[in-house]
Formats: sequence, C-alpha cells, structure tokens
Amino acid sequence: MRITLRVIGIGPGGPRQVTLQAIDAMSDVDAFLALEKGTAKSGLLDARRVILDAHAREGYSLVEIPDPPRDRAPADYDAEVRRWHAARADLIATALRDEVGDGGVAAFLVWGDPALYDSTLRIVDDLSARDDLELTVEVIPGVTSASALTAAHGIVANRVGEPIHITTGRRLADTPAGADANQIVMLDADLAFRHTADPDDHIWWGAYVGTDDEILISGRVGDVTGQIVEARADARERIGWIMDIYLLRKASRPA
Repeated sequence: MRITLRVIGIGPGGPRQVTLQAIDAMSDVDAFLALEKGTAKSGLLDARRVILDAHAREGYSLVEIPDPPRDRAPADYDAEVRRWHAARADLIATALRDEVGDGGVAAFLVWGDPALYDSTLRIVDDLSARDDLELTVEVIPGVTSASALTAAHGIVANRVGEPIHITTGRRLADTPAGADANQIVMLDADLAFRHTADPDDHIWWGAYVGTDDEILISGRVGDVTGQIVEARADARERIGWIMDIYLLRKASRPA
C-alpha cells in the first residue's frame, strides 16, 4: 500500500503562526490523523479543527485515534516510551489502511516543529519499516514554541556569545556546568526550576503562547515563582490542559 504521509508543523497554537508552506501541504490531504488524548485535552483537538477549518479544503476528513495509555512514572522511562510509541504506531498503521488507502495522502498536524521534542517522526520511522506500507514522508517545519516565547516577551534567547541549552523539566537538574547560562525548558509538568534555579536567576515563562489564552510572566525567579505556580494551576483547571515553556537565565551577567 502506497501512501504519502505529511508531518506538518503548525506552530504553538495560534492559527496565524501557520506557515504558507504548511497551508499548501494541507490543501490535498485525504485524511488528517490525530491521536485523541481524552476529554481533558479535547481543546487540543479543537485547536487543530480551527486551523483545518481555516486552511484545509472543504469537507476534510479528521480521523481521531484513541491514544494508548502510558505509565507516567515507570521504572524504565526509555523502555516505556518505546513501548508507547510502538502501540501508537500499530493504531496509526490501522488507520492508514482503513481510512486512507492505496495512493492516498495522510497528514499529522504537529504542535510547534516536528523536530523539537515531538515523537511523530520516530513513529513514522516505525511505520516506514513495515512491509505492507510504502510511505513517502514529507516533513514541513513549523514555528517553534521557543521562538514564539522569545517573540512574545520581546527578548533575545541568549546574551552575546553565550550558548542556548534546550532541555526538558525532567532533565533540567542534569544540565552540565557551562551549558546553563540560557536554558529553554519544555515538557515541565512540575516546574523543575523551583528546585534548580537560584532566586536571582531570571525567568521568562509563557503558556498557550500565540493563542487567545496566552499568559506571560517574567522576572527574578525569587519574585515570580509563586505567581507562575498559581497562574499555571488556574489555567489548567479552567482550560483542562496546558502547554507552557520558559527561558531560564543565570544571573551571572546583567540580563
């Protein structure tokens, strides 16, 4: 079965941050595939629908695939993620056969950019290795949440000559010395900076960046941590899900 599979970066959520290349890639898709994460995160699917209503052809097909369960606190994190990705790939392969068919075009809409902390391309590698699927894979880059964050705050991500380290909340404490001058932190459900940052460090935090629900807070860590914790909890309760990101900068030099 021959299928064209497009992995389309759509930015951090704002419909106006979708690129012209992404819009072109949506124009002739037979079926858009979406892993449905449950009622609590239905807003993520609704946000995709807003983008598709604006840019896809009339009568587009959106195929919802129930996301398989995942252990959030496994003894072996890497093994659990690999198992979860394999389970996702099995469900997606079935959808490609049943909902797209030979010669069809399918697509995933990926938040931000497909290359930055997203698992879709790894799952596509699994699908491409299957004997009964002959995939032509096309990847369309998107505006990253990191660039949307710095733009929203009107800042440069690093001071002159300094590196930028991109990591996750889970790995923030493992950042080696010398790489922690400017850290962009993603996927941080526990706000790990509360335990790793110096109170004099500076933070630029944002949630739902680029959307109507955007929340921005910045300042000295010792001054704004409580504000961020409260704003994040309130937003998650009100909206049902949250996507946030922050830039953490050491206080060793003036910001």
